[in-house]
Amino acid sequence: MVGALEESFTYMSASSDTASSAGDVGLDLTACDREPIHIPGAIQPHGLLLVADAATLAIVAGAGDLETRLAPDWLGRDLSALLAQDVAATLSADEPIAGVAIAGVPVVGRTERFDVTIHRGAVHVIVELEPVEAEPMTAAGMLGRLNAMAMTFERASNLQTLCERAATAFRQLTGFDRVMVYRFLDDEAGRVMAEDKVAGLGTFLNHHFPASDIPRQARALYVRNRTRTIPTIAYAPAVLRPTGFETLDLSDVALRSVSPIHLRYLANMGVAASASISIVKDGLLWGMIACHHGTPRALTPDIRAASATLAGGLARQIRAKEEAETYRERLRLRAAEDAILPKLATDPAPRTIVTTLRDELRMLMDGDGFAFVQGHFVDTDGACPPDDDIRDLAEWARTRGGIEPFATHELESLYPRARAYRACASGVLALALVDEGAMLLWFRAEQIEEVEWAGNPHKAVSVDPNAVLTPRTSFESWTQAVSGRSRRWTREEIEAAHRLRRGFHDAHINQRLRLLNADLQRTLADKDALIAQKDVLMKEVNHRVQNSLQLVAAFLSLQAKSSDDAKVKEHLAEAQARLSAVALVHRRLYRDDQVESVDLSRYVEELAGDMKTSLGEEWAAQMTLDLAPVLVATDLAVNIGLVLTELVINASKYAYAGRPGPIDIMLEQHRNRLRLVVADSGRGKSGSRVGFGSRMMTAIVAGLSGTIEHDDNMPGLRVILTVPIDERV
Repeated sequence: MVGALEESFTYMSASSDTASSAGDVGLDLTACDREPIHIPGAIQPHGLLLVADAATLAIVAGAGDLETRLAPDWLGRDLSALLAQDVAATLSADEPIAGVAIAGVPVVGRTERFDVTIHRGAVHVIVELEPVEAEPMTAAGMLGRLNAMAMTFERASNLQTLCERAATAFRQLTGFDRVMVYRFLDDEAGRVMAEDKVAGLGTFLNHHFPASDIPRQARALYVRNRTRTIPTIAYAPAVLRPTGFETLDLSDVALRSVSPIHLRYLANMGVAASASISIVKDGLLWGMIACHHGTPRALTPDIRAASATLAGGLARQIRAKEEAETYRERLRLRAAEDAILPKLATDPAPRTIVTTLRDELRMLMDGDGFAFVQGHFVDTDGACPPDDDIRDLAEWARTRGGIEPFATHELESLYPRARAYRACASGVLALALVDEGAMLLWFRAEQIEEVEWAGNPHKAVSVDPNAVLTPRTSFESWTQAVSGRSRRWTREEIEAAHRLRRGFHDAHINQRLRLLNADLQRTLADKDALIAQKDVLMKEVNHRVQNSLQLVAAFLSLQAKSSDDAKVKEHLAEAQARLSAVALVHRRLYRDDQVESVDLSRYVEELAGDMKTSLGEEWAAQMTLDLAPVLVATDLAVNIGLVLTELVINASKYAYAGRPGPIDIMLEQHRNRLRLVVADSGRGKSGSRVGFGSRMMTAIVAGLSGTIEHDDNMPGLRVILTVPIDERV
């Protein structure tokens, strides 16, 4: 990138740009991505390098003029002794962090003073020695400068202003002739966002650079090693010695030598020294601070450390500015959605809704045009293609996105037929409404963009495989008109499309629920009317049954009075009592408002209350109830009431020889069965007489698929009725 980025091989072209000598380095077209720039086997000669065994700290290799500048007998010596400091203690005192160097104590060489940087590895310990010409700024002074610069970052109102202030701050900090803030774009190409330079230099402001400007391995190194300097391009690399260390990994070493192609590239630009500081946001390379100087210039370790710190603060401010912009965009979209989504429930037909809201829907996504497509029906708002083209585009977009929103700002590149109407629809956002079989389309007009390149980007690579690649010499601005594109759709707008799709889906579901609920209400009303009619009919039947039972009871009473036979009188009286019990059961049941099912405990309680009245106060005082609530069908309750009445009559008649005595009535439920217990403390079961009442009771129990048991109550009799509950209740 403009000569500032290390080992950047792009903008190399075939010999048409420059004449190449036979000694020029020849590279194939993929050399950029394959160059092992992290293992150059040499360093820049302004510094020194020592390599020691990690286990013994014995020096095994080095680079630079060690004999003249540090010690003539450096090879094989103990690293701590040579540097006059306990390197082992320094290494053990710091928690190891990948890629983070350790600052050692400065060392005085034979004629100069060196800053010491220690890199810890599994096999080797690498030490960089960089000369310091003057006393570095104090920590307090440096922090004061950084704080002042950081405050200017905080006061920036937007991202562009922030980048401009950053360019100024880094130029003040480094002293280079030109400082640029370079940002990577979505397609990994780059653009110079801001520039600060001395008067008289040409500008690279707003210039674009292709993605191949920085090879993949160089990008990885810029995240790992965030500052890089080339004090002078006119140097001969200092090779690692002795031989055998050519493949030593120097990824974290600031003194690492530079590709000769890159040095020639800088020379062609007229740059004598360069430096770069990475802008890393959330662990990713957001951009670079690129520095150029017309004469040799070093970037000392303390300035590099300060630059890295300032770049970290810049990255945080960039993140804050981008998040603020995202937040504002989301607020705008949410406000527009809040105005639209409630209206989706006002009409069951989406065609009517969209036709009414088409202007608001268009503005929601900041579209130049909007279209609703359902079958052959097309409704538009704003600048849109012809209806037939919209129908074809809707069908094509449906195959691309399915139920998910589909968006592109380069429609022509994906759908060549769109070239005919790219002036109004170079960008499209398509949203399928699956429930309605419809499609919403937003269009954005073509936005012809003048992209200014630092040289012709189409000459970056030669098509001749035999051409010798060399750095280009021309850096004249080259302008390219980019057509067939619109403004990009933002992630926030895509998210809004997702929410809008859910809003239409929810409105569809709610409308269906409203229709189903209306049908259900009508069905319930019809059922209530039928139940009311049935209730009236049942009460009429009950009235007629009661009249019939009263007539029969009156007839039996007359028969008993006219008969002189005591036996006949007794039988007639017993028949009359049972007939009265049946009338009582029937009358008590149909006093309940609910005729489909009844709470058997409530029914038995009221029935027992009526029996207490008919038996008299003395019996009423002796009768106790223990009833659990059990919901049963009406016909089941009638039959159980008849059985209960018969059991109570038998107990009152036989258990105590006609005298009052305790009678206990219990009701309980176990799973899908109920148990009714009538117990007395009388003389118990005696004899084997089976009368009409017993036969009737046996028939009823059999009809209920139940059982009846007689147990000794010690004293007295305990009769247990067990009946399955109708599961339909």
